Amino acid sequence: MDQNTWSPIAKIYDPLMVGSIDTTDEEPHDHGIVRAMNSKYKPNKDVVGDPHKTIFVARLNPKTADETLHDEFSFFGEIKNLRLVRDIVTGISKCYAFVEYIDEKSAYRAQRDGNKMVIDGSEIFVDFELERNLKGWIPRRLGGGFGGNKESGQLRFGGKDRPFRPPITGNSDTRNNFTSDRSRFREESYNDKRNDKYSVSKRDKRDRSKDRSSRSREKRDRSRDRNKNKKHNHDRDRRRSRSQDK
Repeated sequence: MDQNTWSPIAKIYDPLMVGSIDTTDEEPHDHGIVRAMNSKYKPNKDVVGDPHKTIFVARLNPKTADETLHDEFSFFGEIKNLRLVRDIVTGISKCYAFVEYIDEKSAYRAQRDGNKMVIDGSEIFVDFELERNLKGWIPRRLGGGFGGNKESGQLRFGGKDRPFRPPITGNSDTRNNFTSDRSRFREESYNDKRNDKYSVSKRDKRDRSKDRSSRSREKRDRSRDRNKNKKHNHDRDRRRSRSQDK
């Protein structure tokens, strides 16, 4: 493999390639990959919005509501549209959502800094939408995607949370170059950089933490006020009742 063309992240979606830990497999190792290779999937034309301003949020807690997602992700910028995907029959959350922002900068920040946030006790996964951005994309239900687990034996590689590994073939210098490329790619793509015009400063993160604390205090204050009002109304009704009895 040419080290100049190798990348830890897939640039074009190829089922056989993403089914290989280092893109060197020549035959599919499970039936899902065969199904993806034979599928003629095309992106849904009914999907609206700008794919470059849309992020994909997965691994959500089934109890997480639309309002909670909106509160959490509005920190990164103004949200144009948010869709928490639900079962069409039961209405139960499928634990993933799509968030479209007004500008691309906000989407960039959200996919970078929102990844691995904890919402309702669940560590979430955030990336750009791939269906309309990655050529040849095949969803998981057709044997594609970048998901999977060791138990099922259907692992997929080349994604943000499971990048390709450098091929073990070739001499040591080649492997070292691959490893260096991978490290450099990760550093450029996912780490905070001082010169990145989209970077979120520590001050911004502290402000976000303060905002969360402020929202929590406001909720507690509102709850306390409601309880006081209930008690006041209850006491007033009791006094009226006693007066009428007399």
